[in-house]
Amino acid sequence: MQKPQVESVNGVHTENETAGKVITCKAAVLMGPGQPFVIEEIQVDPPQKMEVRVKILYTSICHTDLSFWKGENEACRVFPRILGHEASGIIESVGEGVKDMKKGDQVIPIFNGECGDCVFCKCDRTNLCQTFRVQPLRSVMVSDGKCRFSTKDGKPIFHFLNTSTFTEYTVLHSACVVNIDPKAPLKKMTLLSCGVPTGLGAAWNTANVQAGSSVAIFGLGSVGLAAAEGARTRGASKIIGVDINPDKFTKGKAMGLTDYVNPNDSKDPAHEGGGVDHSFECTGNFDVLREAFLSTHEGWGMTVVLGIHPTPRMLPIHPMELFDGRRIIGSVFGDFKGKTQIPHFAQKCMDGEVNLDDFITHELPFEKINEAFQLLVDGKSLRCVLHL
Repeated sequence: MQKPQVESVNGVHTENETAGKVITCKAAVLMGPGQPFVIEEIQVDPPQKMEVRVKILYTSICHTDLSFWKGENEACRVFPRILGHEASGIIESVGEGVKDMKKGDQVIPIFNGECGDCVFCKCDRTNLCQTFRVQPLRSVMVSDGKCRFSTKDGKPIFHFLNTSTFTEYTVLHSACVVNIDPKAPLKKMTLLSCGVPTGLGAAWNTANVQAGSSVAIFGLGSVGLAAAEGARTRGASKIIGVDINPDKFTKGKAMGLTDYVNPNDSKDPAHEGGGVDHSFECTGNFDVLREAFLSTHEGWGMTVVLGIHPTPRMLPIHPMELFDGRRIIGSVFGDFKGKTQIPHFAQKCMDGEVNLDDFITHELPFEKINEAFQLLVDGKSLRCVLHL
């Protein structure tokens, strides 16, 4: 059966016009690794059972988007594709069975979903979901293995990280959408889709940083600086930032950094006093990961791995080194359970407990997405928020 077509009028849709119908809108489509994004009109299908369709108002760019744009992991090279996983928007329509959201609700997408019913979601020791956990290789919807995006001539456009936010409208499973306070500032809430909870939650939830403890953060992008913010709010006495870009320390001081280390320098305070209590690896570099591990104190030091490592190389750690009492652990989305815990975290941000303002370094119109990516490539931005 041919899909009913709904053309946008001056880029504006109303719910009565579009519910249950195909929407034509603009999206930034990636045709191949490293290629410029192409802004073109696409078609977005209505949400199916337990899915929602969201009008994206803001989206931002994360290093994970950059990694997939480069095609660093060949197994993830699926094109054409709509990337993007940090965003905020408004529910346009909901599919059958969705009870916890309705049209008009303010929401943020999450790449690490929470169905609430599986054995994983019911366990308080993990924030993974059996079905909707982050799956980099997944490029279609879970329910039927099909795409909700297509070109104007009907060819499929693939999904990304349960989200796909580089588009005016997207379709997600309801397990990957979080309802937030209608008074929350949506532009800032965009940051809660990935980077800030990932870093800050690693300090709060994964490492459980305590007052007076010492921390070293390797890589001072948004995730690293969010880890610094998390350590600061927990009262850490020493927060060491490690990065080859000294400009990052200037920004990081506002987020709690007390010391800065350039790896090219000989003196490294991360090793003073026997090492730090906690280290956070935020680079995706194996040599840095080993240095982060060795920077922690024998007996109780913990390294939290946050960086994306696209290569097939294994951990650069010998098993016997673990008998020195150092531990290493990975953290996804800062160990936050998305749907149940992020609304509370958003309230903390609204109350001023967490500083979000300094993470947004640039803002651009959606059409300038390629410029926004270049800012990240050049190390000039933490988060560039695109306005749709």
